[in-house]
Amino acid sequence: MKYYSTNNHKHQVGLSEAVIKGLAPDNGLYMPERIPVLPNDLIEKMSEMSFREIGYAVIGALFSEDLTEKQIHELVDHTLSFDAPIVEVEEDVYSLELFHGPTLAFKDVGARFCSKLMSMLVEDKSKTLRVLVATSGDTGSAVANGFLGVEGVEVIILFPKGKVSKLQEKQFTTLGQNITALEVEGVFDDCQTLVKQAFLDRELNEKLMLTSANSINIARWIPQSLYYFYAFSQLPKTSKKVAFAVPSGNFGNIGAGILAQQMGLPIEQFVAATNVNKVVPEYLNGFPFKAKPSIPTVSNSMDVGNPSNFPRLLALYEGDEKRFRENVKGYFYTDEQTVEAIQAIQPKGYTLDPHGAVGYLGLKDFMAENPGYVGVFLETAHPGKFRDVVEEALGEKLILPERLAAFLEGEKKVIPMGKSFDEFKGFLKGLV
Repeated sequence: MKYYSTNNHKHQVGLSEAVIKGLAPDNGLYMPERIPVLPNDLIEKMSEMSFREIGYAVIGALFSEDLTEKQIHELVDHTLSFDAPIVEVEEDVYSLELFHGPTLAFKDVGARFCSKLMSMLVEDKSKTLRVLVATSGDTGSAVANGFLGVEGVEVIILFPKGKVSKLQEKQFTTLGQNITALEVEGVFDDCQTLVKQAFLDRELNEKLMLTSANSINIARWIPQSLYYFYAFSQLPKTSKKVAFAVPSGNFGNIGAGILAQQMGLPIEQFVAATNVNKVVPEYLNGFPFKAKPSIPTVSNSMDVGNPSNFPRLLALYEGDEKRFRENVKGYFYTDEQTVEAIQAIQPKGYTLDPHGAVGYLGLKDFMAENPGYVGVFLETAHPGKFRDVVEEALGEKLILPERLAAFLEGEKKVIPMGKSFDEFKGFLKGLV
């Protein structure tokens, strides 16, 4: 399988280069040259299959030209070591719980897949692979824990000072070993820009082997499609159409859902739900795409004003904006609406995190406008990761899982960093 750049379809590379480079030299994102379609009978049988068995089938269809069956099984087994159940919140509305992994966030799947695949593909074991990651919250913790202690790999995480929840911050600033955290004076978009500039800097790339574990990397992005196959397999058999609502920041997760749809999964509709960082919902409602400075919110992992995966979404629809807007509906919500949703659902026996609350609101609004659907919203992180917001909303204390509580005991270790590329480049050159 070849992978092309979203900026130039003629620029094509193999799996190893696409994964290890992360970003094309023309600043484009890599996309598979073709999307395999799974047989209908296989999709129908998925209700009888385990998460891992579904993973073998989906990843096998995508990577069998480049990996052996044994490698595919090792990759899936390493990645899917925990469950992702759906929970009925109310009639025809289900939460897909993606917080049962090591860092209790949906990015655990992509981070574990990415770290394992990179270790398989790196040919020169004598050189240190340096993984650059920009995070607005959960990416940092998932990647840090996914790569922790991996020989021959150093992870450098850039995060915006004061704009990540305390618990999220603790999950990647207290680990040490091969994990370094840079606390940037800026917003997430500044962190993301620094990472992209580093990949395009010739001098740095001559001296260092750089890659990314953000969702711009296909090894982080593609495995997220597994959520949708597994969630669909768990839904009760029904004649109703199915919609998935995805709380969205960088738009990699919803893109993986669209990939699953194009592989044959019968999802009728996607809902892109955001906070007031609403550049994509505005686009989906007929306005031109226009990046804007990000605005801090209580759903901080979605505080993205220039989503990196937008070109990938366009590529999935082959640039057909009309089809894109028909298949994906966009909604956005304020902090006040987000908090109200957390409060409204609690009496039903379910606790939402701020991002899941945005997804729930988007799904409910879509279903009110379009009767006859069964809906799934993605609960992307454990509410305890946003303890301050949820406790204030509910007026009660949350009991943290032991895995989360343990991170609070660690000592935060960071390197302060401005948002100028010269300063970041100087730091990276000092690693040689």
